[in-house]
Amino acid sequence: MPLSSDAALLRIFIGEDDKFEHQPLYEAIVLKAREMGLSGATVLRGALGFGHSSTLHTTKILRLSQDLPLVIEIVDREDAVRGFVAAIEDMMDSGLVTLEKVQVIRYGNGKPEETG
Repeated sequence: MPLSSDAALLRIFIGEDDKFEHQPLYEAIVLKAREMGLSGATVLRGALGFGHSSTLHTTKILRLSQDLPLVIEIVDREDAVRGFVAAIEDMMDSGLVTLEKVQVIRYGNGKPEETG
């Protein structure tokens, strides 16, 4: 992907306890992104959150089952991201998926390109 190209940011909001075929869902999603040759993926763990059920998920010490919120972020060309979303559709029972347009300023070890 060119350094200054327009791209898409995909965010996938799931729970830490979500599974796909006995594997953590976040891991299955990242491995699928790698398999499909996407530019990269990052999993972020939230300290507190709630979703459509309004159940709070937290890191508080008194809770035994945390099921913390996770966000998987992927940036790539919009067509690649949309193809990836279609490929993981059957992996997800629930969750929130968002897509927004972004501009890549720097990617990898290259120098940032100047924009005119």
